[in-house]
Amino acid sequence: MVKSRKSVAAALLLPALGLAAPSAAATFDGDWSVQIASSNAACSSGASVSIGINNGQVASHNTAVTASGRVAEAGAIRVTLASGMKRAVGSGVLTGTSGSGTWRAALCSGTWTAQRM
Repeated sequence: MVKSRKSVAAALLLPALGLAAPSAAATFDGDWSVQIASSNAACSSGASVSIGINNGQVASHNTAVTASGRVAEAGAIRVTLASGMKRAVGSGVLTGTSGSGTWRAALCSGTWTAQRM
């Protein structure tokens, strides 16, 4: 009985200490190529950005573009891209090898698609 209480206590305490197994969001870890399209002809379209995901955290591989954000366990992603004074916020869903969603900035908006590299 004492041993099972210790096991239950450990099972409850480990996640609180951040020692739990990696989250399911880690299944999206790796390098991704993101293609950006704009629905407004006055805005640039066709840009490509390389990002990395590590344990569900988004980061950029490009010094000119800063990427930050998070991937949830089910693949829902929210990301912010910034370059100088320009900033865009995007959201969507990733699957094992691809993803898609929408983005918006001050004067432009559009869609994005992603492929795992």
